[in-house]
Amino acid sequence: MPAVKRIADLVGVAPGEAGLSRVAGIPLEDEPGIGDQTIAGYLREVVARYGAAEAVVLNAHGRRLAWSYDELWAQAIAVARALVASGAAKGERIGILMTNRPEFLSAVYGIALAGGVAVTLSTFSTDAELAQLLASSAISTLLFEERVLKTDFRSLLGELEPAIRHSEPGGLNSARFCFLKRLVALGGVPGDEAAAPLAQGAIETWPGFLERGTEIDPAIVAARQQAIAPTDPGGIFFSSGTTGLPKGIAHDQRSFAIQWWRWPRVFAMHEPVRAWTGNGFFWSGNLSMVVGSAFSSGGCLVLQRFFDAEEALRLIEDERVTFANGRPHQWARLRAAERWQQADLSSLRYITNGELMMDHPTVDTAWRLPMSFGTTETMSICTALDADYPIALYQGSFGVPLPGNTLKIVDPETREPLPVGQTGELCIKGPTLMSGYLGKPPEQCFDAEGFYVTGDGGRVDSEGRFFWDGRLTDMIKTGGANVAPGEIDALVGLWPGVKRSQTVGVADRLLGEMVVTCIVPVESGLIDTTALAAHLKSKLASFKLPKHILTCTDQDFALTGNEKIKAADIRAMAQRKLSEETAR
Repeated sequence: MPAVKRIADLVGVAPGEAGLSRVAGIPLEDEPGIGDQTIAGYLREVVARYGAAEAVVLNAHGRRLAWSYDELWAQAIAVARALVASGAAKGERIGILMTNRPEFLSAVYGIALAGGVAVTLSTFSTDAELAQLLASSAISTLLFEERVLKTDFRSLLGELEPAIRHSEPGGLNSARFCFLKRLVALGGVPGDEAAAPLAQGAIETWPGFLERGTEIDPAIVAARQQAIAPTDPGGIFFSSGTTGLPKGIAHDQRSFAIQWWRWPRVFAMHEPVRAWTGNGFFWSGNLSMVVGSAFSSGGCLVLQRFFDAEEALRLIEDERVTFANGRPHQWARLRAAERWQQADLSSLRYITNGELMMDHPTVDTAWRLPMSFGTTETMSICTALDADYPIALYQGSFGVPLPGNTLKIVDPETREPLPVGQTGELCIKGPTLMSGYLGKPPEQCFDAEGFYVTGDGGRVDSEGRFFWDGRLTDMIKTGGANVAPGEIDALVGLWPGVKRSQTVGVADRLLGEMVVTCIVPVESGLIDTTALAAHLKSKLASFKLPKHILTCTDQDFALTGNEKIKAADIRAMAQRKLSEETAR
């Protein structure tokens, strides 16, 4: 259990001078459990602690591939040696376009060992999105999985740049992707019937790539690793593109390591954790939260390349998963799966957003997800309280600034700090804050004090707790009152049979905006919207109640590659549906 039980023990600087909304966490150097603050240094420390223990498992197609911590280290060294042999320099950007598989991890750590910068690319990218990612990221080498579901990335890349087909490895000269020189294709996982990829043009195979590094002295890799500082570039993620083209978000080495070290403490995990997710490691939250929970606790990553409900149930059962990281719509799909009632999920102890999972006959856990706030720009969480703190400390908040972080609440128009208790826009800075957006100067990324202006609304109380009100651009202004869609969707998401929901404000002559909730049922399901409306009436203030609940299809919902909802498109769809109903 935590050593402290008071908010005052978690806040280094209480709400600011003259009662202004400015709060700091305790100094980073006072945070317990933080080790080496570089990516490769982090792996080196956990390998030294847990060497022979099982670190990574891929259980698919009737085959089980497992790596120990020692084997993960060896595989990462092999990638690093291959990169050195290929001429990769310090700070060079190396792209990873893969599903969740062991090679993704050996690539992340191998790139860091070689002194490079990992650039993670979504396997859900459309043709146009992938072209934009390759061009804006300025990667020199792309490590890619040849086929993911129905997407043939070898063919797609050849269509985007025909010169790939006839150039030599390392010799690609492309006006479209002017920094890209080398591509490395990875075949199917063990048990997959897909043919092994062949070298072709600028594309070489994964085994051939690793073979290239066998002549490199491992001492060179060790020397490179020692030359990396915590504030050196570490990795680049891309936003989900909910409001436009994905933005490249650059992070230092320490952003990765600090978050990896702290997750088991924040989650109150006191034993080796067997962690699973069906969401891609190319998103910062999954790479941070799931990897950190497993490795920092001496546990194991149970990999699923992409989400499938029946397969997820089998993996949780067979691999005795203790930590499942997913989203409510995924839990709804598990509940609709054929084997839901028969599956043995008794190993589960930690389930994010897990209310829908709690009524399974074998799930028995008192753990609750600690309320926290975070963004890709802060490499996941920047405010939180640990999961085993008394619920009375939360008071409905999203915690306090994590060690090293400072937050302030400002007026969205004047940018001036607001008094404690007033709602405004959250600004944050700290050791896990991004170094910036690709292609943008610092003044377009941070304010004059170095704070990232989040676009999220909230307030702080007199003890320094942060209360989140949702995205300012998504707030619904109805009849002079502000309504946060997230509060409504949190309730709707727990209603049986709801797969997705999004509450939006639709233009209304009398109210300015009326509250409208759009829902997608689980496959082949029907939802009694009258009963749902009555349930919401018992939980929400009258001005927050949806004026309409619209039943929609998956095709109606505009989603990004990682299944984030594009609220603006949902709003337009809801407006159209209501107009059509009125016209009938």
